[in-house]
Amino acid sequence: MNYEERLQDLLDELDLFQDWTERYEYIISLGKKLPKLDEAHKTEDSLIKGCQSRVWLYTEPDKGVLKLYADSDSLITKGLIAVFIRLLSGLPPEEILKADMSKLDRTGLKDHLAPTRANALNSMAAQIKQAAMNMVEHH
Repeated sequence: MNYEERLQDLLDELDLFQDWTERYEYIISLGKKLPKLDEAHKTEDSLIKGCQSRVWLYTEPDKGVLKLYADSDSLITKGLIAVFIRLLSGLPPEEILKADMSKLDRTGLKDHLAPTRANALNSMAAQIKQAAMNMVEHH
């Protein structure tokens, strides 16, 4: 599935929930299912700046696609990271660079987040795009 299809898939799932409490719980449950990030990857370099909670993002090129791994000490942030990973991990870097992140606004997540968390999402998106850019430049 490409980014657009993955996003539509996520929007369809979120539509199943009646209210924001249920959506939050669902997003938190996505975060709980994330594979554990190796402690070796929890470095100062992988720490995303400007986040209220601590968020680590580790990216790795793998056979022409970019794999994303992340963790956070906050449950809701970890859930939001899980959304990014689900939408972008394993895609070719060219597709990640083309992905319109503003379409994530359709999930309504930003409207219900504290401004610092919304900023964290922007920082995360920027860091993922940067990793994709580096991958394109090195090939």
